[in-house]
Amino acid sequence: MKKRKIPLRKSVVSGEMFPKKDLLRIAKSKEGVVSIDPTGKAPGRGAYIAIEPTEAQQAWDKKILDRVLETKITDAFYEELLAYVSHQKARRELFANE
Repeated sequence: MKKRKIPLRKSVVSGEMFPKKDLLRIAKSKEGVVSIDPTGKAPGRGAYIAIEPTEAQQAWDKKILDRVLETKITDAFYEELLAYVSHQKARRELFANE
């Protein structure tokens, strides 16, 4: 049986390469609306961060997503991102045994 290729993407915070399923995509639409893209398929410019609360906090502290997506991102969005990443990490740890 042929082995499937695993797509890799680079985290904009750490610069490390990860399998795409281990990252979270942040998308910026043509209208300039920035949103969390859990499916990874929303149209527009995308940036990936690892599903680690420390990376989300670092992105907020250094305004990395502002620079990468070339737009001003509100603190409310960063709070939502941090909460989402924390929740997803907890879910992965909870369901890792199954």
